[in-house]
Amino acid sequence: MGSLELFPDQTGPGFEFEERARSRGFRCVAGIDEAGRGPLAGPVVAAAVILPPDFSLAGLTDSKKLTKKQRDRFYPQIRRAARAVGVGVASAAEIDRINILQATLLAMQRAVGRLPDGADYLLVDGITSLPVGTPQQTLKKGDSRSLSIAAASVVAKVLRDRIMRSVDRQFPDYGFAGHKGYGTAQHRHMIAVHGPTKLHRMSFAGVREHVGSYD
Repeated sequence: MGSLELFPDQTGPGFEFEERARSRGFRCVAGIDEAGRGPLAGPVVAAAVILPPDFSLAGLTDSKKLTKKQRDRFYPQIRRAARAVGVGVASAAEIDRINILQATLLAMQRAVGRLPDGADYLLVDGITSLPVGTPQQTLKKGDSRSLSIAAASVVAKVLRDRIMRSVDRQFPDYGFAGHKGYGTAQHRHMIAVHGPTKLHRMSFAGVREHVGSYD
């Protein structure tokens, strides 16, 4: 049965790829996605989510297409309904050390490793496979094509936003609670005025120009 049969009124992500995996004998199919590849500061956060076959949540899609209010509403519903959720984080220091792509894969690998029940098949957002032995499929724009990946994108985004709001109290001059580390004009100005913090990605343009200027 295809996703259009399960969700006849839905034009967004469905269960097509999950069902294909189940038809091949896999039973614990996890969707994997991340939040925070582009910011100048903060970690990259990944989530792995295993949904039950009968899961349905109208309007769920790529977290970037949702408002904060929608993400905050979907997040607890996903956590309650999911068979398992794993979360992985790669810090700004790790991003600087191994680059953002490798740090993203590391966060995703950590998320998979923290699934309480494990997974026997992975649906990974993007075009790069994870360095794990679990059978997997990469899906370009997967968060708009797979419900499991869409759910993971919401979990990752909500949790990363919470992290950035919490660090705002440590560094109140930078406005992390508002821009979440992204390179807004205000954020870039604060870096230029105050210099980078330990949360900044020193290898990123917009930050590296100011490294060492405030010693």
